[in-house]
Amino acid sequence: MGQQSRRESYSGPISSTCSRNDQHLHYHHHHHHYYAQGQHRPLELDDKGDNIVLPFGKLEGLSLDDMRETAYEVFFTASRSSPGFSGRHSLSFNPNNHENGGDGGKPSNVVMSPTSRVKKALGLKMLKRSPSRRMVSGGSGGTTPAGGEFNDSREYHSWQKRQLKILELGLLQYPFVTLEKNNTFSMRLRDIIHSGESKPIDTGKNSDTMRTLCNSVVSLSWRSNNGTPSDVCHWADGYPFNIHIYTTLLQAIFDFRDDTLVLDEVDELLELIKKTWSILGITRPIHNVCLTWVLFQQYIVTGQIESDLLCASHAMLNEVANDAKREKESFYVKILTSVLSSMQGWAEKRLLNYHDHFNRGNVGQIGSLLPVMLSVSKILGEDLTISDEEGGGKGDVTIVDSSGDRIDYYIQSSIKKAFDKVVEEAKSKSAELEMKGELSEILVHLAQETEDLAVKERETFTPILNKWNSTAGAVAALMLHNCYGHLLRQYLNEVTSLTSETVQVLQRAEKVEKVLIQMVVDYTSDGEDDGKTVVKEMVPYEVDSIIFKLLRQWIQESTWNPKSKSEPYAQSAAELMKLANTTVEHFFQIPIGNTEDLIQDLADGLESLFQDYMMFVAACGTKQSYIPSLPPLTRCNRDSKFSKLWKRAAPCGSSLTDLNHIHGTNEGHHPRPSTSRGTQRLYIRLNTLHYLLSHIQSLEKTLTQIQSPGVTVPSNRHRFATNRKNQNSGSLSHLEILNSSIPAACQHVSEVAAYRLIFLDSNSTFYDSLYVGDVANARIRPALRILKQNITLMTAILADRAQPLAIKEVMKATFDAFLMVLLAGGSSRVFNRSDHVMIQEDFESLNRIFCTCGEGLIAENVVEREASVGEGVIALMGQSTEQLVEDFSIVTCETSGLGMMGSGQKLPMPPTTGKWNRSDPNTILRVLCHRNDRAANHFLKRTFQLAKRR
Repeated sequence: MGQQSRRESYSGPISSTCSRNDQHLHYHHHHHHYYAQGQHRPLELDDKGDNIVLPFGKLEGLSLDDMRETAYEVFFTASRSSPGFSGRHSLSFNPNNHENGGDGGKPSNVVMSPTSRVKKALGLKMLKRSPSRRMVSGGSGGTTPAGGEFNDSREYHSWQKRQLKILELGLLQYPFVTLEKNNTFSMRLRDIIHSGESKPIDTGKNSDTMRTLCNSVVSLSWRSNNGTPSDVCHWADGYPFNIHIYTTLLQAIFDFRDDTLVLDEVDELLELIKKTWSILGITRPIHNVCLTWVLFQQYIVTGQIESDLLCASHAMLNEVANDAKREKESFYVKILTSVLSSMQGWAEKRLLNYHDHFNRGNVGQIGSLLPVMLSVSKILGEDLTISDEEGGGKGDVTIVDSSGDRIDYYIQSSIKKAFDKVVEEAKSKSAELEMKGELSEILVHLAQETEDLAVKERETFTPILNKWNSTAGAVAALMLHNCYGHLLRQYLNEVTSLTSETVQVLQRAEKVEKVLIQMVVDYTSDGEDDGKTVVKEMVPYEVDSIIFKLLRQWIQESTWNPKSKSEPYAQSAAELMKLANTTVEHFFQIPIGNTEDLIQDLADGLESLFQDYMMFVAACGTKQSYIPSLPPLTRCNRDSKFSKLWKRAAPCGSSLTDLNHIHGTNEGHHPRPSTSRGTQRLYIRLNTLHYLLSHIQSLEKTLTQIQSPGVTVPSNRHRFATNRKNQNSGSLSHLEILNSSIPAACQHVSEVAAYRLIFLDSNSTFYDSLYVGDVANARIRPALRILKQNITLMTAILADRAQPLAIKEVMKATFDAFLMVLLAGGSSRVFNRSDHVMIQEDFESLNRIFCTCGEGLIAENVVEREASVGEGVIALMGQSTEQLVEDFSIVTCETSGLGMMGSGQKLPMPPTTGKWNRSDPNTILRVLCHRNDRAANHFLKRTFQLAKRR
């Protein structure tokens, strides 16, 4: 804290000799009044108007004028108590003599240097003006009678209240030594201060109030931490009272004629101000911090027009950095942290949004502000925490500690804010114009705005930022690329078809991307590692692939969108049949003799055309693409983390049946079907194939029966057709390949549609949730409700002829999914032997869905035949573990050719065929893997060393 005032040199607001108190106070008032005439009035720093958090807070009840008067009184008292000080004369300097300043113990005759050592160190130029009035003005001053340099009693009362307020702040509110509760002197002082609010206190020689005041002040100011009397006086060195006084004193270094300038006499002023250190508890490190703040504060309150003040503050930060390495005292650290945090907070609000705060006219200020902030960050020793705040929420956190990364942070933040601003302006403009459905126009407009931001960044800010980070331009381009790309992806997520507007947006996005990529290349041309990293982080828009994808989607939708509910097939099929019928009709109208060979040539040509079209319709993938891969075999661990978690969660009453129907799948007793548009388009393909099949039969009759008008067809034509008909057991002869391949195509499309419906569209309610955790809380009922709705929708779309096969394939896919739940359900499913009763009930309910889904659509014996495999697996689940192990050992030996197991032989691992059957060893093994008991766990560990579930 620095050396304090000693008892023999004590000089405070209240003299220790009570008889001279009033004269002492008036003496201060007289000299301060003269000093204030030459003192400029600095602008007041406001933590709202200037967006800055004041590092030392505010002193309630004390105005800025009060603080300046108090600061001078402390200054005057400190100077008056110094050796060689004349109480009858104000301060004076001899410009002709030069003597470097010293500490408060050296002679107080101060001279002005022809050049300022302080200004040189701070990088400030000399003003070359005549000495300041407040530095050289002479005159005599002395004591005056009580109430003499005051105009009226009101002024005197105000002055006295300020004196009492200072005592309250220094001794009661912010004491250097913590004030104990129920301190008698503090209570007396409070009473006197309170009584002085309404009227002036009596300061006469025989005043009891004045005597009590003196005793209280002296007693409070000479306390120590251990409660014993101290030889050091503490009346103005409590934080933050002392710092407020000291920073107010430091304001005197600025020229009152132009408060952006520092006086040439700053060296001498600082030497004089140094005399207050012992009273205010200031040390050299604290002085350096305070002067740094005062210079920085002056830059702010004078309108941020004099960058020399920032440079001076930066120069002081070099001293502060050295002090901070050595000084670890808590009071100093507190002041240092407060000042640097306030500086950083104010500056980073501007640097994090420099597009709003700077322009071509004042962009140079960034060059002065950045080194200050980098020094501040270095002194604080803090790592910068960067989080993704898109949408108002908290994102990923990245820890960085280099100046280059901090510059990146400023760039990314400012670019994002600038981009968000143009987005909001675009939205507002579109709302004002009542634009509806014109999102594409907004995207095109924002593309131009993005280019404009890139140009502004490149021409205005990058040249300055590049001095601290050589890839600044590339970082800005990457951020702009990400911002526009985010909007572009949002837009494309809503695009359902390819339109000219969508193409325009994509083409404009491609142009923006080329501009930004070029900007990245320009600022990473030297091949720096940082530049390569930036390039890798730039995720391309992939405009060409998106257009191609949308084009394919457009083709699919255009091709498989039915004309109407009464014509639920692709219109291209109707046009193809119309073309075929017209061709046949024209063929028989040709006035020449037609032989069987010519007719068959025509049929072969039409058949080839229909065959290509049929293959196009049936080209929809395979069912395997929808069936999930089988999880690895593991043994059931009864104490697995999943089981513990499930048991812990079970008492709350929630189950997956309550949770797995969010987002529209669980809507009471009337759930919506989960059939996707892709599956519905497969139904249109199936209708199209059946449409072809029915109309090709009519075409075949035409080829067989129609004769050309006026032309006698050779009799062997009928013999030829009859022979082909007989050879094919009554089938149509001219298009026999097509008539046999279309049913196969129908079966393939039905199968793919069924497996897509069950394993993709209904995945959340079936394979992903059925029996997860335990059987009782994840039964099949919710899945059955969705299945009924899907079947209802399917029969509403499909033509009558297509429905039996389609429903049969859905049944097969559903049974396959059910078996996968039981045998390949992964680590989230475990079964007890007793569960097979509930599983059997669920499976019977599933069977009834298909037996009753429509009149004659699927025979009951067909359902029973397809369900037989499932019945067998459920029967295995009802067997004891010992029986399962015995059956498994027998069938494994039989299928592997081992015969009887000998001593020392090990059972081989049966291969996974996917063809589940109660006699299949792999099926039995999977039942054991899901069996939740100790015997199954021990057998699997001993025989196959299967891993436990996690």
